[in-house]
Amino acid sequence: MKHGKLLAIASLVAVLGAAPGAFAQKKYDTGASDTEIKIGQTMPYSGPASAYGTIGRIEAAYFKMINEQGGINGRKLNLISLDDGYSPPKTVEATRRLVEQEQVLFDFQPLGTAPNSAIHKYMNAKKVPQLFVATGATKWGDPKHFPWTMGWQPSYQTEGKIYAKDILASHPNAKIAVLYQNDDYGKDLLKGLKEGLGAKASMIVKEASFEVTDPSIDSQILSLKDSGADVFVNIATPKFAALAIRKVYDSGWRPVHYLNNVALSIGSVLKPAGLEKSKGLITVAYLKDATDPEWANDPAMNEYKAFLKKWYPEGNVADSSNVYGYSAAMTLVQVLKQCGDNLTRENIMKQAASLKHLQLPLARPGIEVNTAPDDFFPFEALQLARFDGERWVAYGKVIE
Repeated sequence: MKHGKLLAIASLVAVLGAAPGAFAQKKYDTGASDTEIKIGQTMPYSGPASAYGTIGRIEAAYFKMINEQGGINGRKLNLISLDDGYSPPKTVEATRRLVEQEQVLFDFQPLGTAPNSAIHKYMNAKKVPQLFVATGATKWGDPKHFPWTMGWQPSYQTEGKIYAKDILASHPNAKIAVLYQNDDYGKDLLKGLKEGLGAKASMIVKEASFEVTDPSIDSQILSLKDSGADVFVNIATPKFAALAIRKVYDSGWRPVHYLNNVALSIGSVLKPAGLEKSKGLITVAYLKDATDPEWANDPAMNEYKAFLKKWYPEGNVADSSNVYGYSAAMTLVQVLKQCGDNLTRENIMKQAASLKHLQLPLARPGIEVNTAPDDFFPFEALQLARFDGERWVAYGKVIE
């Protein structure tokens, strides 16, 4: 009898000492269950930044494909994407609905610096992940003060510093004119440009800002031209970037023209502005261009184009915003896979901050995603590229 008790105790010890995951319990927060992961989002499907609406649409299409394949760990992704018109008050209203009524697990890729700024404190007070926000403002990488908010794309300040470095190397005696959107996004990139120029920030001879409600930016462009500048830095979202490209060319002004990354789309910016008028533009890139012959035989690009054809046929292959949304959705899927059966908001942020050497198929070679508890900037490398009239041609090394 005594021997039997010893065997029973030994068996119990063996069970208790089994692998931690063997009998792990499922953990859920609001918005997660055995069958579903409820995801919130705000997107500008209307308004001055509506060109970005395709990001939300392709992400919905990607999640639909994932669901058709069985979901993630058996759970279907339910994306509730609301139109905020790129208007901060509407973002607040829509986000409150997502969190308090729809009871989503987290907010994924809400777009725009001003819209995200309007919900920044609210999301952190509620301890609801504001995950992979679709804006490059530097403030999204502040885990000490805002542990529930994480960016995705490279920061605007980093981008501005790279333009400054290129200007100092290639045009050391330049006179620089800057057009920028008058909000945290535009000011953030301008700040990076000035910091990159350092002691030579006086090379900027003229600045002009615009509001997203402005009907035209013709007067700003003409005032910048009249400054005598021979380098122009265009910090604008697609609609205004296209207007600026066209007006610069039509006015007869021929500066070295730097165009910020968020407006590099050939389909939604350069074609409307005019491909000939866009020739010579300089930008930075971290994702592949679907129209570039360089990737004609790239398996990942061919898979992406096949995805568009089947799951998002109305998506424009020449619109870089679709590559962006596809890649961001893929990043989220990786995070959710890592979460396993622990779908708490805390674990989602933990896994998002534990991405190591993630090579997204449509990221440019040598550029990967890395995060850590004290590093909320997934992408921190860029490469300069010049538009040759048909495609963006990368040059120089990848810049960390």
